[in-house]
Amino acid sequence: MTTLQIVLLLIVAAITGMGSVLDEGQTHRPLVACTLVGWILGDITTGVILGGTLEMMALGWMNVGLAMAPDTAIASVISTILVINTHQSVGEGIAIAVALAAAGQALTIFVRTLTVFLIHRADTYADKGNIRGIEIMHITALCFQALRVMIPTCLVIMLSVDSVETILNSIPHVVTHGLQIGGGIIVVVGYAMVINMMSVKSLMPFFFAGFLIAAFTNFNLVGLGGLGLVGALLYMQLNPKYQAKSNAAPLSAARGSIPFHNDEDDLDA
Repeated sequence: MTTLQIVLLLIVAAITGMGSVLDEGQTHRPLVACTLVGWILGDITTGVILGGTLEMMALGWMNVGLAMAPDTAIASVISTILVINTHQSVGEGIAIAVALAAAGQALTIFVRTLTVFLIHRADTYADKGNIRGIEIMHITALCFQALRVMIPTCLVIMLSVDSVETILNSIPHVVTHGLQIGGGIIVVVGYAMVINMMSVKSLMPFFFAGFLIAAFTNFNLVGLGGLGLVGALLYMQLNPKYQAKSNAAPLSAARGSIPFHNDEDDLDA
């Protein structure tokens, strides 16, 4: 790994750490973070595949009240580095990411607890009207979040590939296989939460049909996407709701084309 790659990886780790609390650029999402790491390490395909898989898992991870969700930032960055550098499979990467997300959850709770002191300091500066002091407290808190991902990433980068492979191979198969199964369950929970939020019961047959086609055929994602597009077009053509709108436009146009007939013209004739 070159010096430039190490610097870029630390920058990406810092951005994902800050993005986990900012939520504006969504840089902490697995699909973004894993893709960037894969691009830096020269294996963007593995980064996209691993990021897409972890993204489905992360759909079921969210903060509810005071309950902290597993950390997607540290899981995405470090798992992608380990998978690409040690030539592990995506399944192994999922197992690593689940363990890292749990560890990152404890770490982010620790960092957010530290930032409570900064919040109280910001309140003190606000009472005094010190805008500069408030900005410094906010930036310092963001730096803590950046270091939360940068330091573990740096430690992983400093380890040799042989040491990492030895550590990963020493993990019992029952543990990694169990984490893979748990990750698959989380993916299903994420799908269920999204469907529950959409609450479109009329489209559920298409949802189940997609699962059946994917399970009993050898179609790739491009073929499944094409089938989905064809199904959407057929649904719009056959659904009376859309037919009523399409028929209303020609009818109104036809009414507008009828010439005005005046009865007084007939009397004059």
